[in-house]
Amino acid sequence: MSDFEVASILISLTAAFAYFNARVLRLPSAIGLMVTALAGSAVVLALDGVGVTEVAPRVEALLDQVNLPDALLHGMLGVLLFAGALHVDLSDLKEFSVPIGVLALFGTAVSTAAVGGASYVLLDAVGLPTPFVYCLLFGALISPTDPIAVLGILKAARAPRSLEVTITGESMFNDGVGVVIFLGISAVIAGGDVSTQSMARLFVQEAIGGALFGLVLGYIGFRLLRSIDQYSVEILITLAMVLGGYVAAEQLHVSAPIAAVTAGLLVGNHGRAFAMSETTRDHLDTFWELIDEILNAVLFLIIGLEVVHLRLTTDLIVAGLAAIPLVLVARLLSVAAPIAVMPKFRKRAPGAIKLLTWGGLRGGISVALALSIAPGPERNVILVITYFVVVFSIVVQGTTLGRVARPYARS
Repeated sequence: MSDFEVASILISLTAAFAYFNARVLRLPSAIGLMVTALAGSAVVLALDGVGVTEVAPRVEALLDQVNLPDALLHGMLGVLLFAGALHVDLSDLKEFSVPIGVLALFGTAVSTAAVGGASYVLLDAVGLPTPFVYCLLFGALISPTDPIAVLGILKAARAPRSLEVTITGESMFNDGVGVVIFLGISAVIAGGDVSTQSMARLFVQEAIGGALFGLVLGYIGFRLLRSIDQYSVEILITLAMVLGGYVAAEQLHVSAPIAAVTAGLLVGNHGRAFAMSETTRDHLDTFWELIDEILNAVLFLIIGLEVVHLRLTTDLIVAGLAAIPLVLVARLLSVAAPIAVMPKFRKRAPGAIKLLTWGGLRGGISVALALSIAPGPERNVILVITYFVVVFSIVVQGTTLGRVARPYARS
C-alpha cells in the first residue's frame, strides 16, 4: 500500500468518525474520535476473536505503515506545538513563568521518579517483574501532559486564567523535557554513557540548545515576514520554519519540540504584532488552526486504532488498571510539592492542585514513546499500561474535567 493510499484511508476514517461524533456523541472532538476509534477496534477484535472476520491483521498492517513513533516524534509533534504556541500570549507566559518552569522541569522529574519506583513495585506484585530502568522509562514517557483535549474544556468551563496559562505552558515545555529524560534512560538501557555528567550534558544540549535554536529560527522567520506583505508567502515561510527547522534541530541534536515552541512563541507574539498585516494574521490563524484540527483528529484516531497492537493477559489488565491511580497520585505529588512553596500562585489560582492534577491528560506522545521502545517482553508490558493510562486520561478525565473546573469558574 502506498503512502498516498494510507493517508487517504486515515483521512476518510477520520472524517467518518468525526461526523459520527458531531451528529451522535457530541463529545469534544479529540475525545469523541478516540472513543469512536476504540469502540470500532473493540468490535473488530471481538468479531475476529469468534472467527466472523479477519480485519484486525489488516488494521495492524495499516498502522505499521503509519509508524506512529516516527510520524509523531519526527514531524507531527513540531507542527502541533508550533500551532499551539502561536496563540499563547508571551506576556501571560512571562507572568506565570515560575510555576510553568518549575512544573515542566521539577514536576516532570519528580513524576518520572515516583512513577518509576511505584510501577517497579506494582509490576512485581502482579507477577510481571520488570527491570527498574524500564519502570523509569515508563515514568518518563507517561509524565508529559497533553493540552490538546483539555484546553477547550477549561475555556468552556471558564477556569481561572492562571491555570489555563500554566497548563498550556507546562504541557508545551514538558513534552521536550520528557523526551530528553526518555532519551537519557534509553541510553542507559542501550549500555551507553550513563554518568551524571553525561546526563547533564545531554539535557543542556537538548533542552537549552533547542530553546536557543528556536530563538534563532524564530528571529530569521520574523525578519523574513517583516520584509514582505503577501500572506500566501508568509504562511509558506512559517511552514518552512516548522518543517525545515524541525529537521535541522534533529540534525544538530537539539530538542526539536522545544525549538518549535520557542519559534512559535516568537512568531505568534512579535511576528503577529510587528511583521504581519491584518489580512496576513487572519489567513495565518485560519491556516494553522485548520492544520492543528486535522492533525489532532488523525492522531487521536490512530491512538484509538492502536489498541489492536496490544497483547493482553489477565496480569497485564490488572497492571494497567492499577497503573491509573498510580500515575494520578504521582501527578498529584509532582504538582502539590512545587505549588506548596509558591503561596502567591496558589492564591491567584483557586483549585490549582486539583485542576492541575485532574487536567494533566496524557496523549499521543506517551503512546508514541511506548511504541518506540525496542522489541522485547518489557515493551508489551509498558505499552499496555501506557494505553490504559492514556485512555482513562482522555476519556474519563477529559469528559469530567468541566465539572471539576466549574466551581472555580471566573465570574
